[in-house]
Amino acid sequence: MTTDTSAPSPQPCATETSAGKSRLSLGVLNNYRDSDETRLFLTPEACGMLGSMGVRVLMESGAGIDITYSDEDYASNGVEITSRAAALGCDVVLSVRSLKAEDIALMRTGCSLFTLSDQDLPREAVHSLLDRNISLLALDHIYSANKHYTIARVLDEIDGRAAILYAQEGLSFLGEGKGVLLSGVPGTEPCEVLIIGEGWRAQSAAKAAIGLGARVTLMDNDIAALFEAERNCGPMLDTTAIHPHVLYNKVKSADVIILDACTREFTFPRQLSAAMKDNVYFMDLSETVPSLIVPRTVAMAVSNVLINFFAETLQMGGVQRQIQSMPGVQSAVVTYQGHLVDKLIAVRHGMYAVSLQVLLGAAPN
Repeated sequence: MTTDTSAPSPQPCATETSAGKSRLSLGVLNNYRDSDETRLFLTPEACGMLGSMGVRVLMESGAGIDITYSDEDYASNGVEITSRAAALGCDVVLSVRSLKAEDIALMRTGCSLFTLSDQDLPREAVHSLLDRNISLLALDHIYSANKHYTIARVLDEIDGRAAILYAQEGLSFLGEGKGVLLSGVPGTEPCEVLIIGEGWRAQSAAKAAIGLGARVTLMDNDIAALFEAERNCGPMLDTTAIHPHVLYNKVKSADVIILDACTREFTFPRQLSAAMKDNVYFMDLSETVPSLIVPRTVAMAVSNVLINFFAETLQMGGVQRQIQSMPGVQSAVVTYQGHLVDKLIAVRHGMYAVSLQVLLGAAPN
């Protein structure tokens, strides 16, 4: 791997170790207590591995509570437990959800912020990022050298599987359902699960439901996507194109209906609600995040990805170097050194977006 030595602006200050080796400081933030977010992206063991590589990890006190890790668990792996303000002052700040403008104002000028993508990023937060020349990157938009959106796929897999956990609970008395299992037992029919959508999240839900013994149908409005789903999920998955008559019959008999985005735009017909069973379990994945109920699994899975990512960060000499040299990282950039580069957010706020490639091309050699 070669490193691009061009730099539009000086790198954030690094801390020196006793051996003289530069270190990257990483601030890990707690979730806002007024949100329903429970996920955290680093386990104590992952933080220990980062520390051994030369990353100084500072974590806001209490950040691991939702994944049942204490401050002591992190401290024993070399993490500095500190205040939110101190974590915000690091070279790189890691937060699951977007930050509020008042938190961004406490960040170091020219640093980097990693969150999940957020097309509803408030205008005042955008302006705060631009004022402080902070590079915001969406973790789920980063793709690897082999073109895999690794973190996005990990989250989709977990969301899909967790959706079936929700469905099973919703069918039980615990969830005020009719008291049935998804799977059949000798002499009884299994539940029927209807999944409408495409992609890894829908396919992961299908595989999880099949694994429990349910009868699963996946519907989409693109035949090529259905071929892919059948290839990934196996012959136990029934696939069918979205057709009004077929859709009506499937909705009428389904015990569980999970709705996700289809290949082409699709709106679930409101009138089909009348055809549903009285105790049907319905979930719209555009409105809920099932992985919130298994945040520790999220932390373990995403940690594996981030360890490799930050190892590459150190090798290349910082996040800015990664942005300059790696297309997979460039695809995740939302703001870059005082410029908004995400076109969708720009349109939403009536702002002007600058091409990242133009900015990188204008960088001095």
